[in-house]
Amino acid sequence: MKSIRWTGYLFVFPLVCGIIAAGWIVLRRYSYPDLTAYQRYVLPEAPPGTFPIVRWLGATTLLLDDGDTALMTDGFFSRPHGPLRILLGAKITPDRGRIARSLEKANVEHLAAVIVLHSHYDHAMDAPEVARLTGAKLVGSPSTANIARGWRLPAAQIAVAEPLRPMRFGRFRVTLIPSRHAATTLGRAMVAGRVEKPLVPPAPAVAYRSGRTYSLLIEHPCGNLLVQGSAGYLPGALEGRYADIAIISIGALGLDSERTRRAYYEETVTAVGAQVVVPVHWDDFTLPLAPLPKPQPRLFDDVEAALDFLVKQTEKDPRVALNLMPAGPPVALFARLSDEKRQLCAQALGGAL
Repeated sequence: MKSIRWTGYLFVFPLVCGIIAAGWIVLRRYSYPDLTAYQRYVLPEAPPGTFPIVRWLGATTLLLDDGDTALMTDGFFSRPHGPLRILLGAKITPDRGRIARSLEKANVEHLAAVIVLHSHYDHAMDAPEVARLTGAKLVGSPSTANIARGWRLPAAQIAVAEPLRPMRFGRFRVTLIPSRHAATTLGRAMVAGRVEKPLVPPAPAVAYRSGRTYSLLIEHPCGNLLVQGSAGYLPGALEGRYADIAIISIGALGLDSERTRRAYYEETVTAVGAQVVVPVHWDDFTLPLAPLPKPQPRLFDDVEAALDFLVKQTEKDPRVALNLMPAGPPVALFARLSDEKRQLCAQALGGAL
């Protein structure tokens, strides 16, 4: 009888431990940092008719529009829900309805190009549908091209990027520069490697391998802009490049050591001599987008630590300003630059910035 009783205890004990662990995970999953202290860095919406404008549309999806030409990075809108479900291998697919509604809300009808910074699902999954709806050229790595082929995007709309070779779209001159993806806390849902053949969704997140990772330099008469799609870097890759504005991913940066954070900042912001720093990819991209999105939960990231680091770095250098963009509204980001830059911009566009 005692043996049976002890056997029962041996069964109950791990069950109770499992319930406690699951409860802790759920608690951490829905424990979000409070970003109220950082609202003073959020830029106001640009007045109607202002150009050029930049819209942040979540993760590293950015819309740049100078009134004549519009470009987008990544173009991720589906934001499939259920991170634990995704980690366990659930299949995901572009949400056509949400993509169309998101483009309409951002007043996007035509794009010259959708430029994909690497091929994880939160960057590349929706890009072929965005290109299809807007007539854009889809620019990215061979892995991104295979994602587009799996979506049956016409071959004429697919452009495999040649790293370091500039491409021109209207007044925009864009250059994809080899970079490195950051270490990720999402385990098997975010993997390295290449997409070797056309990827037909629905497919698990693990199928969207990173492929080549790029930094994107966008040059324009109104100013130069660096987009760093992942909080990783290749040492010296941006040496000799110049950007007035650095839009940098801070996903998982808060989990890095202080030394790693400083190196990332120096290899991106400092390397290009940026005057304005804008962090992105800090939002929880498994939730619908809001003007001030929920940050990544504490279970997966430490967004507060990353933002505090940027505050300290920019406060030490009066030449550099930290700004946050609201998600959705247009922002006159180039108006943050010097009077000389604004005058050159006005001359190039034929009107005031």
